[in-house]
Amino acid sequence: MVADTATSKQMPVIMDVDTGVDDALALALVWKSKQIELVGVTTVNGNVSLSQATLNTRKVIHMLQQLDEDKQRADVEANKVPIIPGANEPLMRPTFFEHAVHGNDGLGGALSDMSPPELEEGLPHAAQFIIEEAKKRPGELTLLMTAPLTNLAIALRACPELPQLVKRVVMMGGALQTFGNVTPVAEYNIYVDPEAAKMVLHAGFDLTIVGLDVTRQALLRPEHLEKLDSTPLGGFVRTCTAQYMERYRMRNGVAACAMHDPLAAYIVIDASIVKTHRYYVDVETRSDLCDGQTVCDVQNRLGREANANVCVEVDGEAFMDRFISVLQA
Repeated sequence: MVADTATSKQMPVIMDVDTGVDDALALALVWKSKQIELVGVTTVNGNVSLSQATLNTRKVIHMLQQLDEDKQRADVEANKVPIIPGANEPLMRPTFFEHAVHGNDGLGGALSDMSPPELEEGLPHAAQFIIEEAKKRPGELTLLMTAPLTNLAIALRACPELPQLVKRVVMMGGALQTFGNVTPVAEYNIYVDPEAAKMVLHAGFDLTIVGLDVTRQALLRPEHLEKLDSTPLGGFVRTCTAQYMERYRMRNGVAACAMHDPLAAYIVIDASIVKTHRYYVDVETRSDLCDGQTVCDVQNRLGREANANVCVEVDGEAFMDRFISVLQA
């Protein structure tokens, strides 16, 4: 069950995003989920460039602040959440974008007329922000990673003891026992920076992987949009998902938006909605056909110690009901 927000302490969370459509929906879910203290949002190159991801994040947070009537939330002191830019390119590779999914601006044209407040000056790099916040809260901080893992890999280089400082990492990425969404075998977040993903997988984090195996079972459909139409966020959700849903229909024959990042965000709040198994997982980084593939050793053929909690099943309808309920609140 979801924790009683009236009596439970909020969970401190840093979100790391490359804000496209599903990142934006995950931000909205986290913002309205009062179980979470949103410590900050770090941005990275991924769905779009670093500058566009940062702008999109600022727009979404500004919209949520404008709509928020609850001024008692711990993370809305002075109506601000720090937004910290990070890596503008992968560790070792050229940048890669797939504009057809999220639109040229990453938000399908939603919020195109908004001018959010400017970023603060003198901000640290996202990786340094993660390190500093983890040291302030040893053993308490959750990292919710819904983008390529470049920022976290940079943080690991600077602070190898980081896995002992954070409570856990929940990452959206990978196609463990299913096909990819950018190549036949690779999922987008991993494909963009597979070297960063490999570093994170081998670092020793308490790591939960939310991959395409489960996120493809969590679909926002037209009937869900109708339920949200009467809410303050309904127009935004409908607009930003329109191009994504058409692309998904063309590719899969179903008008839907796969809720990759929102599902990962909800698992931070309530992991009972998924079933996980511990497996050894690695990433292919030197293959013509399989670059960026997450290799999950289901049968323990490599004989290596498991390094991740892999989501293998999800109650997709229950998740969508809860997602809508949170946004309607």
